[in-house]
Amino acid sequence: MRTHYCGRINETLIGKEVTVAGWVHRRRDHGGVIFVDLRDREGLLQVVFDPDRREVFAAAEKVRGEYVLSVTGSVRKRPAGTANPALASGQVEILAQKLDVLNESETPPFHHEEQAHEELRLRFRYLDLRREPMLERLRLRHRVTTALRRYLDAQGFIDIETPMLTRATPEGARDYLVPSRTHPGRFFALPQSPQLFKQLLMMAGMDRYYQIVRCFRDEDLRADRQPEFTQLDVETSFLDEDGIMSIMEAMIRDLFREVLDVELPEPFPRMRYHDALDRYGTDKPDLRIPLRLVEVGDLMGKVDFKVFAGPAKDAAGRVAALTLPGGSALTRKEIDDYTAFVGRYEAKGLAYIKVNDASQGREGLQSPILKFLPDDVINALLERTGARTGDLIFFGADRSSVVNDALGALRAKLGEDRGLIVAGWQPLWVVDYPMFEWNERERRWSPLHHPFTAPNVDDVSAIAAAPGEAMSRAYDMVLNGTEIGGGSVRIHDRAMQSAVFRILQISETEAEEKFGFLLEALKYGCPPHGGIAFGLDRLVMLMAGADSIREVIAFPKTQTASCPLTNAPGTVPEAQLRELGIRVRREAAAASR
Repeated sequence: MRTHYCGRINETLIGKEVTVAGWVHRRRDHGGVIFVDLRDREGLLQVVFDPDRREVFAAAEKVRGEYVLSVTGSVRKRPAGTANPALASGQVEILAQKLDVLNESETPPFHHEEQAHEELRLRFRYLDLRREPMLERLRLRHRVTTALRRYLDAQGFIDIETPMLTRATPEGARDYLVPSRTHPGRFFALPQSPQLFKQLLMMAGMDRYYQIVRCFRDEDLRADRQPEFTQLDVETSFLDEDGIMSIMEAMIRDLFREVLDVELPEPFPRMRYHDALDRYGTDKPDLRIPLRLVEVGDLMGKVDFKVFAGPAKDAAGRVAALTLPGGSALTRKEIDDYTAFVGRYEAKGLAYIKVNDASQGREGLQSPILKFLPDDVINALLERTGARTGDLIFFGADRSSVVNDALGALRAKLGEDRGLIVAGWQPLWVVDYPMFEWNERERRWSPLHHPFTAPNVDDVSAIAAAPGEAMSRAYDMVLNGTEIGGGSVRIHDRAMQSAVFRILQISETEAEEKFGFLLEALKYGCPPHGGIAFGLDRLVMLMAGADSIREVIAFPKTQTASCPLTNAPGTVPEAQLRELGIRVRREAAAASR
């Protein structure tokens, strides 16, 4: 049906007859000569229809945008002054000798060059994917997965599939459940990750495993989350965290070198979890933004201002400052907008000091809170924050988690709004995570990563005696403020795994019911092992310069976890529900409509 792709026709084919096929990208009638830009996966090609060939010309007069054509013609050099250097085929055109209209098209709901609303783009995703930006993103994704496979194959990793239908296990998010017809009243769960299976593969002696795998989590969505997503899953035996991190870091450097022709630093910097929170308010800091949080709680403990003094005296509280260079130029409305912004993170307000003239001390400052601060505290604040004339100091005072979340988010927003983000790539390993975090609402310990992460000591009694002091052997890879990968060395000792379950208030009965197969496997010679999982969608999103992972997934869901293209999720016939032993409550069905 064709001899060449449109985008691959070039000067080497001048004088030859070719057959191309594709979609009408654009049709132009110039004084009796018809020009059609024909588009396929590889690019555009200009096709000329001369009125001397009456039958072909008459057929060309009827074609419209997005018609599917097959054209046979001779390749010739474009006339002087009409070449298009932006196209691979821009030096040539073909003079049509034969035209077959393979299919007509109605007028599309949006033009291939317009910025249509996302809901419309997802409703007609097959049309959206015809656009060059979307095609290039999927090409990039293909190159990324190809490069990752090539690297891991060379490192001795084996690609092994794991089950999609498994059992529900507590891994941090709600499971998607699949009812079983053959086992009435019982359910499979779609995997949130292949965590347990890849550990079992290490126990089976596979030594090095990887898989590009679909995962499922029923959680609230945002720009970098989807209910179904893809991760590169990796596990190894007989390697400690440094060995695993070294291999994975080299993989990412190799990937960026091959796909983007970018050299990433060697080695990647490492930062302790607590240092990341102290300096940036988050464990996934964007190091391209030259702003830092500064602890000032020790200065505020004795001031006559409860907003600051209260958190400063509270062991669970924090008072921190964030200096914005040139920020004294912010208007009151802009400050109010930033105050509303941090309110999304439970911050009750956003105190500030404008530094109009640093040399004048108190007299050179402007703020509603100055009357509460003595001169020695003001001078110490200016010295510690390094604030200069023209700067603005923001303050956060509350529980540590609220201050970190609010000022961390504010730091990122200021970096974007004020043009402070330095171009380039800033990878980072975040290490030395706590083993557990206290869940105040449930009054229990929760794993900071997952319950199979190994502690950094082998003493079971020490972990049980002081869970809040236990550190894990976990590590996350961060790139430009986005966590792209997370992993850990795993627990390979049954006694330690049982102790961790007890700390998490997972009873022996529950542990046996949900993880009995893992606990049993630990009795039969489990090797030391560890691994990591990379969010493939997030990684490709960053490499493509896109704002959302939906832009690098062929058929994504919306933020309400629905598909405008297929109208999923949908209802199913009553007969099918009866086969599964399921009855839908009327109020639930009504609420979903």
